[in-house]
Amino acid sequence: MSNETEIQAAVFRRLVEHLDSRKDAQNIDLMNLAGFCRNCLSKWYVTAAQDKGEELSYDKARELIYGMPYPEWKDKYQLAATEEQKNKFEQK
Repeated sequence: MSNETEIQAAVFRRLVEHLDSRKDAQNIDLMNLAGFCRNCLSKWYVTAAQDKGEELSYDKARELIYGMPYPEWKDKYQLAATEEQKNKFEQK
């Protein structure tokens, strides 16, 4: 596939857009169901940048994934984890 990198980039952008449209999907739910969350994507972003010789802070990567500074997103959209969510997470 000659455009593989461009297609992968488009898929990644679509994933980030989808997560942005589903702010109701809490990170702990994503972790419990899929084993990754927005923070994981942010960490992978930092690692990929470093692999290409680019400097990218975790905070900046989070801003790119969340569409705003993480503390702002957390205040607006993050709910306290329920005991059930916490127990599921601990069982992993």
